[in-house]
Amino acid sequence: MGNILPKGDKKLLNAWAFYDWANSVYNLTISSAVFPIFWGALTIVRNDQGEIIDDTVRFLGIDFNNDSLISYVTAIAFLVVSFISPLLSGIADYVGNKKNFLKFFCYLGAISCIGLYWFSLDFLWFGLLCYFFALIGFWASLVFYNSYLPDIAFPEQQDAISAKGYSLGYIGSVILLIINLVMIMKFEWFGFESEGVPTRLSFVMVGVWWIGFSQYTYYYLPKGNKKDTFSKAIVFNGFKELNMIWNAMRNDIRLRRYLGAFFVYSMAVQTIMLIATYFGIEELDWGEQDATTGLIISILLIQLVAVLGAFLTSRASAKYGNINTLIVINIIWIGICIYAYTITTPNQFYVAAAIVGLVMGGIQSLSRSTYSKFLPKDAVDTTSYFSFYDVSEKIGIVIGMFSYGIIAQLTGSVRYSILFLILFFVVGLILLFRVPKSNS
Repeated sequence: MGNILPKGDKKLLNAWAFYDWANSVYNLTISSAVFPIFWGALTIVRNDQGEIIDDTVRFLGIDFNNDSLISYVTAIAFLVVSFISPLLSGIADYVGNKKNFLKFFCYLGAISCIGLYWFSLDFLWFGLLCYFFALIGFWASLVFYNSYLPDIAFPEQQDAISAKGYSLGYIGSVILLIINLVMIMKFEWFGFESEGVPTRLSFVMVGVWWIGFSQYTYYYLPKGNKKDTFSKAIVFNGFKELNMIWNAMRNDIRLRRYLGAFFVYSMAVQTIMLIATYFGIEELDWGEQDATTGLIISILLIQLVAVLGAFLTSRASAKYGNINTLIVINIIWIGICIYAYTITTPNQFYVAAAIVGLVMGGIQSLSRSTYSKFLPKDAVDTTSYFSFYDVSEKIGIVIGMFSYGIIAQLTGSVRYSILFLILFFVVGLILLFRVPKSNS
């Protein structure tokens, strides 16, 4: 049942932030580190010199570039999330049971991660289905998780607790990734004959970690603000509520302009985060270095620096303001993209990874808390408000991943897509300058 704690209570805030610790292992192990490397090993054929000689995958009778296939599956999953999020969040706010929705998608994602243990080219449809539902579970659960922020924290607490959540997520996911890395690279210590089984076991460990640690969050989070009992008309009430919020946002210049800026620059940020490892696998000359170890080291570097980035961004926003801080971060992202287009060696990749980590943690936590602070003071249906935020992010990812997939299919190179992403940051920067300091 859990304990009912007052808004702003330290224990309640910490319990909310701890869900980042529970779920971020998906983002690191499945989205960024182990699974992309596993996918590359499964789908890329190399010669004795390590050069790629075939990277096509046959699925549903069609030959795909391996990067394009996984990016299309990713984009379709995000499209589903962007469609169901407003519907489910409207229902959850109306019925007042958003904690149950949070649990459902958590368990869907975690069980799907466990299912990745059986991923193989012989049963590619099953593996991609598990990947598909794991992604939906993770991102759909975040709709409800993020919507709790204005419910459990006062405006002056939101920047700090949002940054703490991301920091906990980075630390927790790094701990599990290090455990998985030791299992994979030193498989003989654990009695395995190769790195294949421990790699697959890392997917299982993600699911168990996610379910296990989320129980602490569920114990303290309130159920939600109950408004009515469930009925057949509930679906239509959800759409009606969304329409009301959309109209309210149209009259809120600051919130509307900020959401537009977020949509554009987040499109680039999320796409870079999703394709970074695939870029490292195919575009870098690793020479005698082990690519798997090098890639995971760079991802660990990103995660650890991101903790510092989230903290520094929180401090900077308190001193210089949220929008000014986001403007500076977007300028840094433009510089990163220009530099990334030129890199060819692992050491250059590590430098880029360190800078990405510094601004990645900052832009995520500050974007979330800025939106939360811009919501109307009397907003009750916060889940529906946050669904607009999340839908903006997801549709942006759909556009970004489809663009990446098409460019990879046509050119065979990720570098051209990086140049394309610079445009999104430039437009996002211009839109941030148009966000007024207040609605008055």
